[in-house]
This record gives sequence, C-alpha cells and structure tokens, in this order.
Amino acid sequence: MTRNANVSRKTTETDINIKMDLDGTGKYDISTGVNFFNHMLESFSKHSMVDLDVQAAGDVEIDDHHTIEDVGILLGEAFSEAIGDKKGIKRMAHAIVPMDESVATVAIDIGGRSYCNMNIDFKNEKIGDMTSDVVIHFFESFSSSAKLNIYATAEGANDHHKCEAIFKAFAKSLKEAVKIEHDQIPSTKGVL
Repeated sequence: MTRNANVSRKTTETDINIKMDLDGTGKYDISTGVNFFNHMLESFSKHSMVDLDVQAAGDVEIDDHHTIEDVGILLGEAFSEAIGDKKGIKRMAHAIVPMDESVATVAIDIGGRSYCNMNIDFKNEKIGDMTSDVVIHFFESFSSSAKLNIYATAEGANDHHKCEAIFKAFAKSLKEAVKIEHDQIPSTKGVL
C-alpha cells in the first residue's frame, strides 16, 4: 500500500505543487518564497518522516498570507489523499516538544472532522520574514482540508522557538497517528 499524493493548485494569487509520501524518510525540497516558512516545513518533514516536495510561487510582494494559507490548504488535501480510507491507522496521537525556554503540545485526531484550537500568542509581528499571525491560519487551513482535529498550545519567551516547537510537535504527533497498527477502521462508526 502506497500512501502518497501529488496535488496542484493555481489561482491568481498562488501556483503550488506538492508531493507527499507519508511513509518516507524525511526528505524534503521546499520553496515557498518565505524563508522562515520553508524552515518550518523542512522541520515538519524531518521530524514526521514524511517526504515532502513543496514548490510554491505566490504574491509575497504583497504579503505572505496567500502563499501560506494556500500551502496549508493544499498540504491538507495531499494528506487526505495520501491517508486514503485510514484503515489500520492509530488515528490519535500527541507530542510535547521543548525548544530551549519554550515548549509546545500538539494533539491530533485523524477522525474525518476538522477542528483547530490553537492557544498560541506571539509577541512580534514577524518571525524572520514570516508574519506570525499566519501560523495559526496555516494550521486552520490544514485542519480544514485534511479533515482532522488539531489542538496546540505553546509557551515561552522566544517566538522562533515557540513556532518551531509547534511544527515539531505537530510532526511528531502526525508521525504517530498515521502508523498502521491493525487492519480495521479505528471508529465505532466503521468509517472515518
């Protein structure tokens, strides 16, 4: 069983192509035009062991919102396609990841419903070249199109560390939740 996807989306604001392999080795090729966002997606790929190729061109001369939102939407679509009928997956998982003075907790449920609860405050408008408030919107977009629940909290003094801890905790929880453990649909409904 191969759990991979190749998806594309072109709008007047963005042109994005994504390849994803849930059973990869953490290889990545990321280019979004937003350097800090590239770094976060690379970290996600490495710590989730999901092979990820993201090639995105967007109107970053205006700001980074459209690009990051659309990458989130398309990554969610790729995930949904790659995970398939979800037969045998662990489904729910969580991770706590420290990074220096910061710590993030992320819990997910690949249950077929989208809900995103992010309890995160950033002190600065920017983290590197990325607008900090777009982080929450990225996860909301991913959750919506992937149809999964994401609950995340982060605390600490440094925005870079908090953000990176969130992406790493998301990676670790996703890696655990997609593991094949049995041969059933993990739901009393019989479908996810």
